Amino acid sequence: MIKYRQEESQICSRGVWDNTVPGIQFDDNGVSNYAHMYDKLVEAYPRGEQGKKYWDQLVNQIKKDGRKKQYDCVIGISGGTDSCYLLYLATQYGLRPLAVNLDNGWNSDISVKNIKKVTKKLGIDLETYVINYEEIKDLLRSYMRSRLPWVDMPTDLAIKAVMYKIAAKIGVRYILRGNDFRSEGTQPREWTYGDARQLKYVHSRYGSVRLRTYPNYSIYKLVYYGIFKRIRSIYPFYYLDYNKKDAQVFLKKEFDWEYYGGHHHENIFTKFAISYWSLYKFGIDKRKITYSSQILSGAISRDEVLNILKTKPNTDEEDEHLISYVIKKLDMTEDEFKTILNSSNKSYLDYPSYYPLFYSFTKIIQIFSGLLFIQKPMMFFQLDMRKKNQ
Repeated sequence: MIKYRQEESQICSRGVWDNTVPGIQFDDNGVSNYAHMYDKLVEAYPRGEQGKKYWDQLVNQIKKDGRKKQYDCVIGISGGTDSCYLLYLATQYGLRPLAVNLDNGWNSDISVKNIKKVTKKLGIDLETYVINYEEIKDLLRSYMRSRLPWVDMPTDLAIKAVMYKIAAKIGVRYILRGNDFRSEGTQPREWTYGDARQLKYVHSRYGSVRLRTYPNYSIYKLVYYGIFKRIRSIYPFYYLDYNKKDAQVFLKKEFDWEYYGGHHHENIFTKFAISYWSLYKFGIDKRKITYSSQILSGAISRDEVLNILKTKPNTDEEDEHLISYVIKKLDMTEDEFKTILNSSNKSYLDYPSYYPLFYSFTKIIQIFSGLLFIQKPMMFFQLDMRKKNQ
């Protein structure tokens, strides 16, 4: 049993998680519970020979279930490192993916070019799901007016919904995702939680445009797609040796792929949400989570990260340009933006959501989660960590 203690100002001795991270605790060696959770994730999803063996089994199952169909899986592609490399990787294992891109009107020019370059050279079909911009604009403004930490939740939920929707439409059972906890980390729920129920409430309170093309992702649809359509999400990078920097070098050489400047910066609003909104309104520096996992995975040194964190994600000039672009594209006034930025912050607990249900029935949901998921969702690892420390 690990015993935790807390000091007023402390940083994890293995990573760079610190007291600004919600729910953090430290053992007698100064190691945080987040570092211990990372160890549990590595144990649950090993790489090397064992991971490769499990991945090969998954590949064989995907091929078997999709043998009589045009495609055997779908892969969401954003133009970023992970999704582009995953698309290439899938073809190397003989899979026949359909590439799916969500167009919410905020994709950078670089990301759009990357998507075209990679899919064209690999000979992979691309389906783009376009959300009416008036709808996504109204949703993003609603989230900013709600003063929640993660204002890009409408995009996250739409991506998940579109993947399931298209998989069901073409009759495939598998969605391959490019997430990798070793290079991205696991964000605290206080910083990123949101769900379809909360989105519906936030939009009804702060929005005005009727949603006709936005694909909301309710808990009922999750059950429908998981149990009745038997659609599963798979995370190949959990099992295969994957290094983001090496992947970028390969993509540049093989596809003339271009780097977009930062984690999730291939989408301009996502860049704003991470590098400006969360940081300056809430004091949330998500780099601490991402870099901590990269330190533990051996991708970067702790000293190097400590030096990086001394600087801001963007220069003042870049921030000014970004803010100006966001305000104009959302049809907001500078006065409204400043008023929202300076108003009191809200938490995901301040608005109705499915979270109380998830939290109250965690054990029961975990028992039946095998009907919906191949891998245990990250949320359950966090809930387990928090409950053990209470």
